[in-house]
Amino acid sequence: MEIIHLTYPNQVKPVNETGPLSLALGFFDGVHKGHQRVIGEAIKQAEQQGIKSAVMTFDPHPSLVLGGRKEEVFYITPMQQKMDILEDMNVDYCFIIRFTSEFAKLTPEEFIEFFITGLNAKHVTAGFDFSFGCKGKGDMRLMKQMSEGRYGVTVADKLEEGAEKISSTRIRELLKQGETGKVCQLLGRPFRVLGTVVNGDKRGRTIGFPTANVEPELGAVVPSRGVYAVKIRVQGEVYNGVCNIGYKPTFNNPDIKKQVIEVHILEFDKSIYGEMVEVEWHDRIRDEQKFSGIDELKQQIQRDKVTAEQIFSRIN
Repeated sequence: MEIIHLTYPNQVKPVNETGPLSLALGFFDGVHKGHQRVIGEAIKQAEQQGIKSAVMTFDPHPSLVLGGRKEEVFYITPMQQKMDILEDMNVDYCFIIRFTSEFAKLTPEEFIEFFITGLNAKHVTAGFDFSFGCKGKGDMRLMKQMSEGRYGVTVADKLEEGAEKISSTRIRELLKQGETGKVCQLLGRPFRVLGTVVNGDKRGRTIGFPTANVEPELGAVVPSRGVYAVKIRVQGEVYNGVCNIGYKPTFNNPDIKKQVIEVHILEFDKSIYGEMVEVEWHDRIRDEQKFSGIDELKQQIQRDKVTAEQIFSRIN
């Protein structure tokens, strides 16, 4: 997959010609099942018409530029992870449009001129709720009206699971609740976070349960506090593990609020400081809790390992 960065008004066309395209439009944070339907339709149209498939996404999140969000934006799929998923789906091109205040001023008509017909899109696919142009005034009905035979349009209907729309917002809420099992269902794959193994306090090693202290990449959303059954990819190999996200209340001063991600990797005994790892959250085991002492903590960790192994025996 070729990744092409575009910025309005300086660079609105790729340096090299792409030829006619079947284009999927959206921010696609999470690339969940609903997004996959949109992108899959664009790929299908490309195959039917004998042209290349493409995805258009935006960076950074529009709310960062438009100011409609009070809290910091964390991504379900940071940009590189999003690119990896799209490449696995066999998309030919990905356009990353820099979302700036100038871009946000484009009228719907100008957006179509520069980023639909200007990119030689012969077919456009987006979700039913996709909007474009200044203040989101353009919708897919307008996209159809303005096509004038220059490009075809497919609008993907709402996709539901459990009588509720699959959406990035819903996935974020589930992650806040620690419902990683449900998140995996909506994504159609495990929820993954990339991070680097950094030095911790090494206390786990002293009680017989060494852990990898994972610093997630900047801007990545992580599940809520608790203990989870996870898989971790280290040096190209995948291992089962038990992960604690939280503040280690058994040991730490309650006034110090530094959240840590610690993974006890099963059947593993290597030094991996500095390694980039990928953590897959499969299911929640329990809440984080404070124990009366080390012995009680060790007994609970042993029970957590058994629970994690039972979970993986079901999904493997």
